[in-house]
Amino acid sequence: MDWSQYPIPAMRLETRFGDRVVPAFENRPANIWAMVADAAARRPDGEALICGVERMTWREVAQKSMQIAAGFKEIGLKPGDRIALLLGNRNEFVLALYGAAHLGLVSVMLSTRQQKPEIAYVLTDCGAKLLIYEDAMADRLPDQLELPELLHRVSISPTEGALAFQDLVATDASQSPAAVDEQDTAMILYTSGTTGRPKGAMLAHCNLVHSAMVYEACLELTHKDRSIAAVPLAHVTGIAANIMPMARCAGALIIVPDFKAAEYLKIASRERATQTVMVPAMYNLCLLQADFDSYDLSAWRVGGYGGAPMPVATIEKLAVKLPGLKLVNAYGSTETSSPSTIMPPEFTASHGDSVGLPCPGAHIMVMSADGRELPRGGVGELWIHGGSVIKGYWNNPRATAESFTAGYWHSGDLGSIDEQNFVRVFDRQKDMINRGGLKIYSAEVESVLAGHPAVIESAIVARPCPVLGERVHAVVVVRSEIDSPTLRSWCAERMSDYKVPETISISTEPLPRNANGKVMKKSLRDSLTS
Repeated sequence: MDWSQYPIPAMRLETRFGDRVVPAFENRPANIWAMVADAAARRPDGEALICGVERMTWREVAQKSMQIAAGFKEIGLKPGDRIALLLGNRNEFVLALYGAAHLGLVSVMLSTRQQKPEIAYVLTDCGAKLLIYEDAMADRLPDQLELPELLHRVSISPTEGALAFQDLVATDASQSPAAVDEQDTAMILYTSGTTGRPKGAMLAHCNLVHSAMVYEACLELTHKDRSIAAVPLAHVTGIAANIMPMARCAGALIIVPDFKAAEYLKIASRERATQTVMVPAMYNLCLLQADFDSYDLSAWRVGGYGGAPMPVATIEKLAVKLPGLKLVNAYGSTETSSPSTIMPPEFTASHGDSVGLPCPGAHIMVMSADGRELPRGGVGELWIHGGSVIKGYWNNPRATAESFTAGYWHSGDLGSIDEQNFVRVFDRQKDMINRGGLKIYSAEVESVLAGHPAVIESAIVARPCPVLGERVHAVVVVRSEIDSPTLRSWCAERMSDYKVPETISISTEPLPRNANGKVMKKSLRDSLTS
């Protein structure tokens, strides 16, 4: 099976990032700003951003973004400088992103769920010169002395001791966009690694433009589409599946500040949303609303999902409730600028165990542990190649060398590809927990627990959950008396809330290990379901 029945633009092989040869779309925007400028030229009066009562046309979005770029320039920022965004889902997030693209700055994403040590690490590692933050996050910002390179702190609202976002917006926006090469880094998104230290994935302009064009073609998006963003905009899904495709097709982006099923349904109905990408748990929460049938969701035609399998019961219920909705599974990661596979909607029901076909231009191999390609149906690690695969990790050549081979990214996921080209993902080689689409690396949580004086060692495993798929469980070996709430508080002060163990088993007995001394996590997981 392939994408020959879909309107896929012409592609050709091109060199990229020095030594790669990848399939790329022949006719494409030169960079992210060129994509935004094209949308504003084609549909200046078309709706572009909707968030609450705020509504902006593409003309207004382009103008405000250029004014923000001018403001960045006025305070001394230059192409290549990093700016960090510690913002929730709001219009200012998108405008700052576009303004940075206009000036050739690199946007670094921070999550509003991160704690002070996590924020400090990212800001230090990327060398950010400016931070735009939510006022509610002020108490989590590192001290000025810790971050001498961070020259500017910009709050969303006027705040004593900080520049306000409205003051950053220049009155004049006459300057031309910076000369940005498509292979220049546009964004850095930090992903937790198995070592416990986050790695900064460098997404180039060409990566994100490629992904936007893949979504446009495979989901058949047009300027009439209205994408509703309920996932965090600062995550790769929000950027690559919501923001960028709407810039590409000049559609409207409807921003939901916080996902609450009842409010989401109200907004989707009122704004006539046509497309979204969510994790299956969010669809389930919507269906659980007693008044679900009272909402007019007839405009909703594409329901993308990923991060976890969609329960068959959910697929069947949505088919009854919303017969016009096409469910589309997608599989990807930060390192692939989101989509690596997409399921053509006509196969969703018949191939529920698959994450779809390789995206146009993507090549996926199933590799054995000794680096040999396996035959169709064989199970091994998925290696992914294509125009959306990033060039590597910021300031971390060792991690880049370990994770990329000749332009193929080693996903760490165990999967297979059948004779019809459908990809399946079975398990993860890395000890990663998938909590409703949010990925948590065990090593990172174990590293935080290890810092507590009462803890000898710990093992983080997934506890099955019917709603979120998996939840975080900790098995902790202690040297002195301590209770679970104390350990949870210790973690909550040092990491994002969704990473904090929700259940903890405390013991004085050593963790079970095999002959090689490796903790036998499978037996720990099995004990949770026995």
